[in-house]
Amino acid sequence: MLTGMLRGRMTVGLRFTVLYAVVFLVSGAALAALINLFGGDLTSVAPVGGPPPDPGWEQARSRQLLVGTLAALAVMAAVSVLVGKAIAGRVLRPLRTITAATRRITAENLHERLAVTGPADEVKQLADTVDDLLERLETSFSAQRAFVANASHELRTPLATMRASLDVATAKPHAHPQTVALADRLRAQLTNVDHLLDALLTLARAGTPTDLAPVSLSALADQALLARAEILGVRKISVDRNFQNGEIFGSPVLLAQLVDNVVDNAVRHNVDGGWMKVTAGDSLVVESGGPVLAQADVERLGRPFQRLTNRTGSDRGSGLGLSIVAAIATAHDGCLSITARPEGGLRVTVHFGAKR
Repeated sequence: MLTGMLRGRMTVGLRFTVLYAVVFLVSGAALAALINLFGGDLTSVAPVGGPPPDPGWEQARSRQLLVGTLAALAVMAAVSVLVGKAIAGRVLRPLRTITAATRRITAENLHERLAVTGPADEVKQLADTVDDLLERLETSFSAQRAFVANASHELRTPLATMRASLDVATAKPHAHPQTVALADRLRAQLTNVDHLLDALLTLARAGTPTDLAPVSLSALADQALLARAEILGVRKISVDRNFQNGEIFGSPVLLAQLVDNVVDNAVRHNVDGGWMKVTAGDSLVVESGGPVLAQADVERLGRPFQRLTNRTGSDRGSGLGLSIVAAIATAHDGCLSITARPEGGLRVTVHFGAKR
């Protein structure tokens, strides 16, 4: 068990170094043992035509040979570590080259390849396998970008039609003032949808937002609650606000959508006369009451088109709200955590890594 733990903590380079050093040291020790063995026999042989050797001289000669052998082994041990490290570095050099080249390849330069040359050995087979994987990824990303471009066009067309219809309705000579006011509010919402569409398309293409700025999660949470003040009052849902100082460096549009989706989820799936608590600062935590749910079930809510039939208001959602939250959180070096409260309801937590 201890050997397995040590093996799990050792890098491949260290393993190779230890392996080569042990092999080199064992070989040297075996050679030294043979020299010591046969050398000891030679010291006991009397010179030809001379007097028999002195026993003290034989013991001194044996001790001298043993000390020399131990000294040679000590030097051999140090040399074996250095030689083992050098050989391990030489063996792993092609793998380090492949690793460095793979790290340089991102979604923006998937057309690049490792293109390792040399004999058809195990290292080249690994590099060719990585190149094949990159080719499949490039094909997949190209198809995704084409779909995003087509979806962008299809979504902008109805938005333009709605905006034109509002212009026609308010351009009439005797347009009712309420109609004009409603049209102005709808135009503002259509503009927000346009901005959100731009941000989501950018996120889908690049994987990271580009319109970065300091954003206050507390301000966004306050706006989301203010936009739902009427429905909160009608359903008599009490709100406990815990807004703290702190800003997140990210996309204002995407983060606004994230906070809006989390708050909307808590309101939509709450019970009449229920409660919710919103904590915002360096992170966002929204808790709400409701029926008791299984943790294994709520973990699916972060995936697209996942709904729980035993939640209040589950028939009115699309199943995309929290999956969008998860995608936006990931783009901001954050993570989404959904926990079933033992007393009933949910705790939705979004931690961020890009703090100001």
